[in-house]
Amino acid sequence: MLEIKNLHAEVEGNKILRGINLTINPGEIHAIMGPNGSGKSTLSYVLAGKEDYEITEGEILFNGENVLEMEIDERAAAGLFLAMQYPIEIPGVANMTFLKTALNAQRVARGEGELKTPDFMKKVKELSAKLNVTQEMLRRPLNVGFSGGEKKRNEILQMALLEPKLCILDETDSGLDIDALRIVSEGVNALKSPERSMLVITHYQRLLNYIVPDVVHVMYKGQIVKTGDKSLALELEEKGYAEFTGEVAA
Repeated sequence: MLEIKNLHAEVEGNKILRGINLTINPGEIHAIMGPNGSGKSTLSYVLAGKEDYEITEGEILFNGENVLEMEIDERAAAGLFLAMQYPIEIPGVANMTFLKTALNAQRVARGEGELKTPDFMKKVKELSAKLNVTQEMLRRPLNVGFSGGEKKRNEILQMALLEPKLCILDETDSGLDIDALRIVSEGVNALKSPERSMLVITHYQRLLNYIVPDVVHVMYKGQIVKTGDKSLALELEEKGYAEFTGEVAA
């Protein structure tokens, strides 16, 4: 589904990704862990198409198509979804309006008809109940005044509505208490399917207790330096990243 070959990227002349190689097959869940500044979030931004980053070498193929030749909206319509570490607030845009516009824009881009309001409302009501997204949250401006947990639940609601083929979760556990983490993780797990893959970026093992990965990668200084199964995350939780950084925790 996703194939990254020798990917190099920089921002304002600073090299961040230094030769990423990664293959994710349909239905697989991959986790990327690593210390701060290792390039994890940069990888997610590059996949999503954030403009600040210059690709200096390598390629990204998504279901055989060259992602680097696609605009952001084209990537989204193709089935890429980025759940951001810090979802932004958009005053003046009702959450429900945003959700309907995003869903119908993607349906039109894929040659499908727009979802009529009654069908859309039914779909949102069913999904929001599972994610503990209240009707009051749906009426409010997008993410405005939401707690960290509410923002993350709302973003997983977006993901459930859009039904992407590849879900990129950039530190989704950031700022969540244990109850919010459980609700968000249950929402993510409900989207598992043989046709949908996930790339989970996190610092901590605790998220991977809920969203269990098939493969775990360690990223350091813009490269994937080690790959293993889910036991690798437990090893990192116990020993930290000293093996890669050469630093011993105090």
